[in-house]
Amino acid sequence: MKPHVVVIGSINMDLVTVTEKVPVRGETVMGKRFSQHHGGKGANQAVAAGRLGARVSMIGAIGSDSYGKELKQGLANEGILVTNVETVTDVSSGIAQITISEGDNSIIVVPGANSRCTPEWIEQNKDVIVQADIILLQLEIPLEAVQKACDIAYEHQVPIILNPAPARPLSQDLLQKVTYITPNRSELATLTSSEIETEQDVVEAVQRLVANGVDQVIVTSGEEGAFYAKRGDATLSFSSSYRVDVVDTTGAGDAFNGALAVSLAEGKSLEESVCFASAVGALAVTQYGAQSGMPTRAEVEQFLSTGSHNTE
Repeated sequence: MKPHVVVIGSINMDLVTVTEKVPVRGETVMGKRFSQHHGGKGANQAVAAGRLGARVSMIGAIGSDSYGKELKQGLANEGILVTNVETVTDVSSGIAQITISEGDNSIIVVPGANSRCTPEWIEQNKDVIVQADIILLQLEIPLEAVQKACDIAYEHQVPIILNPAPARPLSQDLLQKVTYITPNRSELATLTSSEIETEQDVVEAVQRLVANGVDQVIVTSGEEGAFYAKRGDATLSFSSSYRVDVVDTTGAGDAFNGALAVSLAEGKSLEESVCFASAVGALAVTQYGAQSGMPTRAEVEQFLSTGSHNTE
């Protein structure tokens, strides 16, 4: 049977403008192109898990506007169960306004309906949480809702993956209920109030998280691969990255987390799951777009067996 992954998180419309120059205050410039993409870390991770063969339920909130209808339909088109996506009428759907210029980007996120993913809405969806094989959370919804979801899952012994992005300090109570936490280096620094510059810094920060009660820590490090450790054995293990032609890094972390959830829910070991998730993250950067670039299970299996990918 397909593993059941429940994703609780944000659903956004990404509004992307490419320009040669970012305007200063009071200035108008001409942009080069504009595009819209379905996004939000929660929705991205749900699509990643769905394309890898999981049965995925999404818990979140959208506005009653045209963006909300399009975002919900997009998830449904991916085979994701959207019964638990609430439509709210008094606030717009979440958006991310992204300006790309000179190889860099600036982003303004307006949470909109994502802020209505409240503890009360989580409680109303308790039944789907307790029936999950694993739940996957991020931090683009209110922290109180994340805490409520963790309380429910922990009480019913449902494994929890927390992708702590965007970075913010977290309580020890929350950390102790999380089964797996997946920070990148900058998020690890925020979680542990430390500077992360060397591999030894990573080791010490991971050891602090494990000492604070997190069962298993996986630190994603882009081209360097991923580091991971378990409670009771703070020895840092390493999974190497895969060499690919990078086209667009948007959503790579979301691909990794969605894949990690699927593999763990299938009963694979942490080592196997991190290796699988690293491959999925690598494949995701070979295509444009966060959700559109998520690979299928067949593409991942071909990549793992041959060491090459076909983007035709």
